[in-house]
Amino acid sequence: MLRGYNTAGAGMIAQQRYQESLSNNMSNILTPGYKADRSTMRAFPEMLIRAYDSQKIPTQSNLQLPHNTNVGAINTGVYMQEGIPLFEQGSTRDTGLSTDLALINGDMPDDTGFLFYTIQNGDGDIRYTRNGNFTVDAEGFLTTSNGNYVLDENNNRIQTGTEQFQVTENGQVISPFDNTMLGIAYHPNANDLVKEGANLFRNEGEVEAVDARATAGVDFSVSQGQLESSNVDPQQTMTEMMRSYRLFEINQQVVKTYDKSMDMAANQIGRLR
Repeated sequence: MLRGYNTAGAGMIAQQRYQESLSNNMSNILTPGYKADRSTMRAFPEMLIRAYDSQKIPTQSNLQLPHNTNVGAINTGVYMQEGIPLFEQGSTRDTGLSTDLALINGDMPDDTGFLFYTIQNGDGDIRYTRNGNFTVDAEGFLTTSNGNYVLDENNNRIQTGTEQFQVTENGQVISPFDNTMLGIAYHPNANDLVKEGANLFRNEGEVEAVDARATAGVDFSVSQGQLESSNVDPQQTMTEMMRSYRLFEINQQVVKTYDKSMDMAANQIGRLR
């Protein structure tokens, strides 16, 4: 009986976490360059159920020998293992702002590879993003909307001095202060990247991101005055949210049924009248 409690409870927790992941995707549907999270469900190890009894041997002493048989396997529940970003190109839209840049993927040598802007966070560490909604700070440096510095191909900060600068298709930044190449990183296995917040990714794999221009088979272009939209599919996400809610309700009803059965077993069966 208690196994049913655990199994149904695990299902409720898994669907609650899945619902939170879907809600986060919906809340970022207008965030430029946002990559939707895909949640993976895993089952706990199965448990083998065996029945133990005794078998009477036809002898003068009626010898009893222990005996057991396999009943079968039972699943012990499900859990949401992790959320994996969906690295697919989002659609682009015109903004007309010179500080907005859309990174458009071309040919890739690996199916798991993806392109990113190179960013320096507040701690001075290298991070990656697809959000090209940039701005120019008071010192004339090109930054993200959160104040993180945009880097060039040599991991140096880009100083434009003004918002009136040009960016060519190959990522060259032309401004009165500096002419440099926008830092475009290529990671051959983007699944090694983990979301860090503020639309940034950090690398937790053994393979490092490399300069996209120095990598054979990598093709891309940069479009100024445009932004890459989120790749969240609102219709599919809403459908998944409704499905997850129904599954949560089903597990909830199972818990209520077990609770009634346990109440009957504890308070009614065996009651002296």
